[in-house]
Amino acid sequence: MDEKDILARIDEYVGEEQRLRDRYQRGDLDRDEEHRRLEDLEVALDQCWDLLRRRRARIDAGADPGDADAHVRPPDEVEGYLQ
Repeated sequence: MDEKDILARIDEYVGEEQRLRDRYQRGDLDRDEEHRRLEDLEVALDQCWDLLRRRRARIDAGADPGDADAHVRPPDEVEGYLQ
């Protein structure tokens, strides 16, 4: 997955997030379902942003951004970062 693909996936997830919020506002989705699905999207977005940052760091360091280490990290690893 290259940078363009990652950014496209981020845009897709952000669009889905907005559609979920719209559906909730219209009453087409209950609060629990909205929260569950938004949590899943948040994790997926965090994984994409993490991958994008790591790819860019590898480029800045003169390394191959598509190296074997350039994979999506598991949710428990990405969500465990300290801010």
